[in-house]
Amino acid sequence: MKAVILAGGLGTRIAEESDHRPKPMIEVGGRPLLWHIMKAYAHHGVKDFIICLGYKGYMIKEFFFNYHNHMADLKIDLKSGAHTVLNSQAEDWSVTLVDTGAETMTGGRLKRVASYIGNETFCLTYGDGLSDINIAAEMQFHRRHGKLATVAAVRPPGRFGVLNIGQAGDVRSFEEKPSNEIGWINGGFFILEPAAIDYIDGDVTSWEREPLQNLARDGQLAAYQHHGFWQPCDTLRDKRQLDELWRSGQARWRVWND
Repeated sequence: MKAVILAGGLGTRIAEESDHRPKPMIEVGGRPLLWHIMKAYAHHGVKDFIICLGYKGYMIKEFFFNYHNHMADLKIDLKSGAHTVLNSQAEDWSVTLVDTGAETMTGGRLKRVASYIGNETFCLTYGDGLSDINIAAEMQFHRRHGKLATVAAVRPPGRFGVLNIGQAGDVRSFEEKPSNEIGWINGGFFILEPAAIDYIDGDVTSWEREPLQNLARDGQLAAYQHHGFWQPCDTLRDKRQLDELWRSGQARWRVWND
């Protein structure tokens, strides 16, 4: 099975980092967000990736082009430039890197890589969200309901304390940063049939608007409710929180063993 990862956006809300690199290349624990996402998919047996590039996509190309050597012990003859790989810990992944345009919207990016997907069920997600979602269980759910699309529904981490205020102004309860303050949202981690791509018109189509709305209208969209960890990296504050979770050994999205 293939996983398509949308990695071409500008990431303007975390400009401190994205001014210098694509958002999926922002590092958590010394590794790009993109790497963390791919490690989670690979843990569930999905190791064939299609990455939709856009903004500063050359940096993602360079990362993977040199990945084998970066993950290896090397012996280098500085005079000739010849080198020998002594030991490599590179993963057994296949990675297809596709330039899907600097201004293309999320739906348009998916449509542009349709020819690389083929006629098989596939995964789709964003390059900036980390989760401990059970991809294998979501796939079983997708096959049972038989619709064209499954979206992982998540409860976003709360950012503010919630007050329950009575008519007299008394605070009846206080909950610090509840995770269910706005209900279920689109958490990415889709599983799709190729026919779902037919709902996309072209480059200017946002996957999150007409395609998903029309799939829902036609009864072709189901929600897999994920009750575990999920967090996007939208701001510098998010990055620092994720870094701290990694450093403290509490990175719940680290479902892999190595």
